[in-house]
Amino acid sequence: MAHLHITSWVIAFVIVGLATTFTRNGNEKAAKIAHMILRADYLLILYSGGSLFANYMNGADQMGLAVVKMLIGLWVIAAMEMVTIKYKKKDKAGAWWGQLFVAAVIALILGFGFLPLGILPQ
Repeated sequence: MAHLHITSWVIAFVIVGLATTFTRNGNEKAAKIAHMILRADYLLILYSGGSLFANYMNGADQMGLAVVKMLIGLWVIAAMEMVTIKYKKKDKAGAWWGQLFVAAVIALILGFGFLPLGILPQ
C-alpha cells in the first residue's frame, strides 16, 4: 500500500504543477481538467494513507507519530488545493506554496525516516 500512496502523491505534485502552469498560460479549460483529476487523485491519497494509518493503529507502535503524520498529510492536501484555487482566482499563492513545501518536507521526513511502513529499510 505504501507504493500506491507514494505514486499517488507524486502524481498529485505533478498535476499541481500542470494546473498552475495551465492557469498561468491562460488555458483555463486544461487547468480545470487538471484540477478535477487532482481532486480524484486526492481520493487515492486518502484511501492509501488511511490504509497505512489503519496498519499503524493495529500495531499500537508509533501511534502518536502516525496521527501527526496523518494531520501533516491532510495539511499537504489542503495546501495543494489552495495553491490551485489561488492561481485560478488570480490571487497571490506564495504563502500557500510555502506551506505546501514545509508540510511536504515534514511528511516525507516522518514517512520515510521515522515510520516503519515506509519503503526505506529500518
